[in-house]
Amino acid sequence: MYTAEILDAALRLAENAGYQVRHEWLGGNGGGGCELKGRKLLFVDLALSPAEQLDRVLDALRRDPSLRDIAVPDPLSDTLRRRKSA
Repeated sequence: MYTAEILDAALRLAENAGYQVRHEWLGGNGGGGCELKGRKLLFVDLALSPAEQLDRVLDALRRDPSLRDIAVPDPLSDTLRRRKSA
């Protein structure tokens, strides 16, 4: 899979996990997940490359305990494990 495809799959997974995904220009210094007033938000910094965006999204997903209850597609599951150990 290409980085853009994996990023799209990761963003769909985040939405399935209850995140509201926001694509924002954050100057290359932002992005990631947070919770605000009980809502899960995931900011994707448009100033970052797709690979950097993917790393931020994967980091947020790894920290979310609710992911244990969601089926993760195999290619994405492999990427989550591989990038975590890298």
